[in-house]
Amino acid sequence: MCGQNSVRSPMAAALTRHLFGRSIYVGSAGVIKGEIDPFVTAAIEEIGLDISRHRPQTLEELEENEGLAFDLVITLSPDAHHRALELTRSNALDVEYWPTPDPTLTTGNREQCLDAYRTVRDELETRIRARFRP
Repeated sequence: MCGQNSVRSPMAAALTRHLFGRSIYVGSAGVIKGEIDPFVTAAIEEIGLDISRHRPQTLEELEENEGLAFDLVITLSPDAHHRALELTRSNALDVEYWPTPDPTLTTGNREQCLDAYRTVRDELETRIRARFRP
């Protein structure tokens, strides 16, 4: 879960699905619904993954579409973390906060911006591998 479900959480979901297949059920949501980010698509395609079917959704939309029967919510932004902690009042789930930089705040040319997304992608992959390693 992140702020807008358009950058960090879709990357994390795609990476987790790729690394662990059906052994882990993954959902992805944001506090609010953002817009699809072409830099995310580019950064994920570089490692051979396809994120083109992702459509940003809010936590409420995820609940409506799939339910909230999750054991763990990993939050990647402060606003998502606060929202997820609210869920623990009515749902039996754990919440972990992985502070993750927002690459959309990077300025510069296309390559500099894309590098920020690559860095986030690679950091997420490292954390996901370490957290869910069998």
